[in-house]
Order: sequence, then structure tokens, then C-alpha cells
Amino acid sequence: MTPKSEIATAFTANSFTLESFTFFNVHPMTSFDPVHITCADGYQLSGRFYTHQAKKQPYPVLICPATGITQGFYHPFAEWLSQQGYDVLSFDFRGIGGSLQGKLKHSQASIVDWGQLDIAAGIEHLLQLSQAEQVILLGHSAGGQLLGICPNHAKVAKVVAVSGSTGHVKGLKGRTKLLAPLMFQVIFPIARITHGYGPTQAIGMGENLPKNVARQWAEFCGKPGYVINAIGKSVFEDFHADIRSPMSVLWSSDDEIATEANVKDLLRLYPNAATRMIELKPQQYGHKAIGHMLMFKRSHQNLWPVIAAELRI
Repeated sequence: MTPKSEIATAFTANSFTLESFTFFNVHPMTSFDPVHITCADGYQLSGRFYTHQAKKQPYPVLICPATGITQGFYHPFAEWLSQQGYDVLSFDFRGIGGSLQGKLKHSQASIVDWGQLDIAAGIEHLLQLSQAEQVILLGHSAGGQLLGICPNHAKVAKVVAVSGSTGHVKGLKGRTKLLAPLMFQVIFPIARITHGYGPTQAIGMGENLPKNVARQWAEFCGKPGYVINAIGKSVFEDFHADIRSPMSVLWSSDDEIATEANVKDLLRLYPNAATRMIELKPQQYGHKAIGHMLMFKRSHQNLWPVIAAELRI
């Protein structure tokens, strides 16, 4: 029988207090170790390993980034997680940040590569470093959307997707609903010819993207189901129905990309996983906005215990 999705607000869904978590200023003991992660095809990714700074938690955390976002963005949060006792590994997807090799216009990286090769390698590397048997995958946006094409998905004990959804254009709202078609249908195709990459930096959407990433992003968001649209085309192993690890999605009511409709569109792809939806409302936490990106900012660190509560198994 297919497990039911559960919708809750964070205030009522989690019984915890801020006193359960440690907040203190960064000091040298909480620094990270730079690591190189080797993928099955030999490609090397740049990563950061944060060793637990309190009593060790049983499952290490793999932070998988959003499209075009580098590992440095997650540094404050990753460091805080290590202070809660977690071993943490963050990394840059191939073609992005420290994992870009050569000129961007020459990069052949794709979103499919991120799911099939990069996340898979991150899982294995973290297991080796932490000596654990399974990891918790904490994915931001695209980083939480690709487990269904990851061959070693069984080594993931739980998925916590922050702002995780399919990003289907028809489910977007606000300014993003107007911008996305322009970016996908006009800017990306023209820039692929003129520049050889997707110019997202100019419009404030992270690092510029390898051309195949930009192309697949437009393709996957153009229809419901995101990466499911690649099955039978560039992806020939589909693991979505095999995944039974629990999945939690946290999204904000003011997120223009991870809307409730798009969150549901993502979770329907995992029919045999117990899924949980948690909507955050900015005003309840004293914020004017949370949106798609702010949950990992120091300015919003009062949200971090809400995320950490979902790491429990």
C-alpha cells in the first residue's frame, strides 16, 4: 500500500525546543577539510568535510546543492550541523564552482550526470569518511530531486529536501512564473549559441551553467515530473519506485518555485516512500521572507533546528 503524504506546519509537526540544539560562534575547531571526490567516470568533484563537534550522530549528512549554487553557500549551516554532532559533506556539482574543469563553454556536465554520478560519488565518499552504513541526503532544490536516478540510492537512510519540488513552470508563481519561460525559451537557447553556456549569473540565479545543464533544466521543468522526463532518453535506469527511504520536504509559503503544487509533483514520483510535507510561514518565524534560498542563511538560523528535526530517523 502506498504510504500517505503528510502535510503539516513546522510549529505543530515537530516537538522540539531551541534548547535541544547548540548555537555558538565559529572557531578553528569547527573548520572543514577540503576533499576531492572521484566519480565513477573519473571526474573529480571539490568538496568539504565537516567532522562532528559534539556526540556523534548515527547518520552523516550529505548536502546536495541547488542548481548553480556552490558549496560555500552552505558553509554556515554545514558548520552548525557539525556542532550538533553530524559528520557533513558538501560539494560542488560538476561544471559548477570548484568542480568546473576548464572553460565553462567546454563543459559537458548535465543534470543527469549530477544524479547518476555526482550524488552517487558523494554518498560513497561520505560513507568512507564517516565509517557509516547509510547517509542522510539533505538536498536543496535540485539537490533533493535526483535520488530516483541514483544507482546507490539504497545507501540513503532518509531524504530531507529543502525547497524541493519539480519546478514545473505551470506550478510557479509570482515574478518567477513570468521569468522562467523567458529564461528557458529565449535566453538559454540564444546563449547556448552565442556564449556556450547558460547565463544565470546575470539574472541573479547562481553560477552560470554548463549548456547541457541549462538545456535539461528547461526540458525537465517544462513538463510535470522533472527528471522523470529523461527516462528512456538520457536515463535508462529508473529507481523512483524502488526507493522506500522516508522523505521530508520543507518549503516556504512565499517560495515561487517550490510551491505546494510542485512539491506534490515531486513526491508523487516516489510511490513506495513515506513522504512528509512541511510548509514554513515566514511571519511565524519573524521573517519578512524565506523564499527559495534563505533557509541556509545565518539571518534565518532560527529555521535550522526545524530542518535538523527532520534529520531524525
